Amino acid sequence: MAADEAATVAALDVARGVFGNQIKANQGRVIDMAGDSVLSVFELATGAVTAALAIQHDLAAATKDVPEDRRMRFRVGVHLGEIIEKADGTVYGDGVNIAARLESLAEPGGITVSDSVRNAVKGKVGATFDDLGEQTVKNIAEPVRAYRVGAEEGTVSKSSPAGAEIDLSLPDKPSIAVLPFTNMSGDPEQEYFTDGISEDIITELSRFPSLFVIARNSSFTYKGKAVDIKQVGRELGVRYVLEGSIRKAANRIRVTAQLIDTLTGSHIWAEKYDRVLEDIFAVQEEVTECIVGAIAPQVNAAEALRARRRPGSLTGYELGVRALALAKESQQKSDVAARNEALRLGREALTLDPESVQALAAIAWAQWLHVAWRTAADRHAAWRESMDALMRGIAIEPSSTLHGQKALLLAFAPNGGGWDEARAEARLAWQINPQDSLALSACGWVLANSGDPIEGIRLLERALRINPRDPYAFITYSNLASAHLAARDYAKGLEWARRAIGTAPDNVDAFVHSAALYVGLGDIEKAKSALERARSLAPESVQHMVETRTRTEPHDPRKLLDGGTEFRRRNKMFLRIAAGLEDPSKADALR
Repeated sequence: MAADEAATVAALDVARGVFGNQIKANQGRVIDMAGDSVLSVFELATGAVTAALAIQHDLAAATKDVPEDRRMRFRVGVHLGEIIEKADGTVYGDGVNIAARLESLAEPGGITVSDSVRNAVKGKVGATFDDLGEQTVKNIAEPVRAYRVGAEEGTVSKSSPAGAEIDLSLPDKPSIAVLPFTNMSGDPEQEYFTDGISEDIITELSRFPSLFVIARNSSFTYKGKAVDIKQVGRELGVRYVLEGSIRKAANRIRVTAQLIDTLTGSHIWAEKYDRVLEDIFAVQEEVTECIVGAIAPQVNAAEALRARRRPGSLTGYELGVRALALAKESQQKSDVAARNEALRLGREALTLDPESVQALAAIAWAQWLHVAWRTAADRHAAWRESMDALMRGIAIEPSSTLHGQKALLLAFAPNGGGWDEARAEARLAWQINPQDSLALSACGWVLANSGDPIEGIRLLERALRINPRDPYAFITYSNLASAHLAARDYAKGLEWARRAIGTAPDNVDAFVHSAALYVGLGDIEKAKSALERARSLAPESVQHMVETRTRTEPHDPRKLLDGGTEFRRRNKMFLRIAAGLEDPSKADALR
């Protein structure tokens, strides 16, 4: 700096750029760049070591023509350990301190790692490790075993020679590859568990016909390698990649997973799961269910956002995706105009692609809402168009989601009497794919409102368990309110109704359920207030909802012995009084 400030600052800027690019390319993030130091955190030890090697290579290449005494060289230290992260993103702890001490042990332009890093990445990255022995370092109680890291000869990654012979253009549906999760435990015995979770996720995602899933044999060719996600996307021809890691300590295990858009490199979704490892197979099944249950909705949401943002003319698939997202939003906001726009877009998509399952699902969803909320000009015609769209969609792609939607539609058959068929369809959807949270939510509502509220509640709670961050969770919350109404657990039902309103404050269903639940608790005034809010959102729907959203009579005639018919009569009368449709003087007699 004393000799040439401008040149030194320029060289530092170049170096910072190299650090930033390689850290980001290897799934890391920069915590701080103060002065001439860099602190970064990585999800994977392989990513950290690969980034360090690439950084030193790039810096050497950038300064090869600079005189030896003017070259800016950096030391790099890498450690695998726990850190404490504050809300502002800064990190602390022994993990950071040990990495800093390892950096001081490195030679200029060199890399030093701890034994935990060496054990985690050996055989997975193109590097050599020279044992430096145990090192006593400042402010660390125990000695740290350190290794000098060098790059192996000929470690440049190459694309598959068969790549040019295969059409790897993106398919006309969401495409995803599940990379083998990384075993961060340093215990080779955990490899079978790590591979098992990756394989189970691939198998369960394949149950979703709406997804194009790369087979296990192709995904696992990347096992043990540090990868460039964008390159994986090109080599496998996929839009999304799921990657993750597994770390075991004593009897606890942590699984991290992240969904990445291969075209932009941006993260769509990330989550971590901490479990007590009592039954390894039970944990494997539970974590797989949670990841799979979250992935499909997140991919669909990402596709909808992409279709919405894309300028210019859209394909039939993209129009269908946009239509389906609009249909769901119309339910969230009680928006009849959005519902009709979803129908228009869905019909337009079918003119471009008569087999667009997304367009058929959008039409079915929008018309079902018209039927359920009595907003259709011709309710019978709306029901028929919805059923026709579902049958066409099921013939093309028999998914659990479409069967679940069909179950809901059958429950609202204009002439009544569709409950037996609705229950059968709901169970079929559940059997096809028990990881489809949207289908589970539909099935739970049908079962709960046709005489089996306990089983319905179980399915609805499972839908939330496997997809706790569902962007359409308000539907399941509202369905749980309805299910607890059917089970006559009014206080619990009200908790779910409030949660639905907190998530989707313009969803009329949640307010009607709230009114019915308040009636069950004997609070007519709060029921009236809830109905007034419902009426302001959907004035044409409330009277019909009052008549149909209180199906609490058990479906099984054997269950009528507990006074179900009388309960239903009382509940409906109180709700009608709250809605101003009956003479309030009748309330005392009913009490």
